[in-house]
Amino acid sequence: MPPDAVLMLLAKRKLKLETERLSLRPPTHSDFRDWAALRRQSMDYLVPWEPSWSPDHLSRKAFTNRVYWAQRSIAGGSAVPLFLFRRKDETLLGAITLDNIRRGPAQAGTLGYWTGAHFARKGYMREAAAAITHYAFTRLDLSRIEAACLPENAASRGLLESCGFKYEGVAQSYLQINGRWRTHVLYASLRSDRRGKSEAG
Repeated sequence: MPPDAVLMLLAKRKLKLETERLSLRPPTHSDFRDWAALRRQSMDYLVPWEPSWSPDHLSRKAFTNRVYWAQRSIAGGSAVPLFLFRRKDETLLGAITLDNIRRGPAQAGTLGYWTGAHFARKGYMREAAAAITHYAFTRLDLSRIEAACLPENAASRGLLESCGFKYEGVAQSYLQINGRWRTHVLYASLRSDRRGKSEAG
């Protein structure tokens, strides 16, 4: 089945990925309270690594817009935004998004993710990243998954490297993080990756 047809089919039925400990699915309106609570509790942990939060970041209206964006993105094939839930108790742990999906000659997408402070460094995001990367290569027929993080974000760099992403270089003033233009280090995973181990700067 062509990739676009797969995306349309997934948009009509519930998209869900399963790992050993996690269920990954798009956000729904009923997730608002758990999402807002997790983001609020983890604010000090997340803010240094993220774009500045808008004044209404934790509002129900902003979350409703986020849910509609997720639905449109999946239906249109431009992104796959997923929330991470622990299977044993359905606790929301964070989110991962395959965004900026480009077709044609590129067949690529960009990975972004966050985890609540209490759930960091437990291997959950490694499971999620491995699952969505596999899904992107096998179901969406992408050839390249890109990711970027701040040079000093050792946890994020370690996560990407443990999932087979390889260091590719540096992008100056790549994103505004916490109100400032920040340089990022760039990583990528290829569907058929024959590159040897790369040295990170």
